[in-house]
Amino acid sequence: MDRKIEELKEIIDRSNNIVFFGGAGVSTESNIPDFRTDKGIFNQSTESLYPPEVILSRTFFTKRPDDFFQFYKTKMIYKDARPNAAHKILAELEAQGKLKAVITQNIDGLHQLAGSKNVIELHGTVLENYCMDCMTGFGLDYVLESTENIPRCSCGGIVRPDVVLYEEGLNMDNIHNAIRYISEAEVLIVGGTSLVVYPAAGLIEYYRGNKLVLINKETTPYDRSANLIINDSIGKVLSEATKK
Repeated sequence: MDRKIEELKEIIDRSNNIVFFGGAGVSTESNIPDFRTDKGIFNQSTESLYPPEVILSRTFFTKRPDDFFQFYKTKMIYKDARPNAAHKILAELEAQGKLKAVITQNIDGLHQLAGSKNVIELHGTVLENYCMDCMTGFGLDYVLESTENIPRCSCGGIVRPDVVLYEEGLNMDNIHNAIRYISEAEVLIVGGTSLVVYPAAGLIEYYRGNKLVLINKETTPYDRSANLIINDSIGKVLSEATKK
């Protein structure tokens, strides 16, 4: 076993206060594209005249909801995606009492599908939607099966996904909970994220321990602060580090 994997295994085995902070790289192994790599959503060709980062903004959603939903339904929804090894192992660690929380920037709901209970979704989830007028809640199927491109409630209001668009702020309850878990954690494992998207990436600053583990294929701005860095896929690393 690789020396770094052995070190991670020892850290996991000895701790009962682990927090996991994850990004798009956790879900790419479930065939959900990330945003910024060569094959990511931001670099995929689209029929739209607008770049994805513009389409996914609150201003664009307000002005051109038809174009927003056309992109959203075809590029942001992966209904057939299933949890991969990373999702499943994190759920197992939580069931063992080792992992206290999963803090994710992903919106796909795969952590819960794998069995994780305490998941803080910083950017919301595609699985939950609501009417912007009467606030009635709807599931994902309601949006996907809408006969109109812009899904609407019976009251006439637009049904929008409960996700954080560009120009929108994060839910402050989620921020406070994430800060609490990170600041109290003995071990903080950060996986599958480039740590360049703020304010989410800035949450790492609240960690006070000496077991900051970064698992990512590429370097991150926080590498200099890490106690252990493993440049590999998150599913592979966690599988090897938790192998009996």
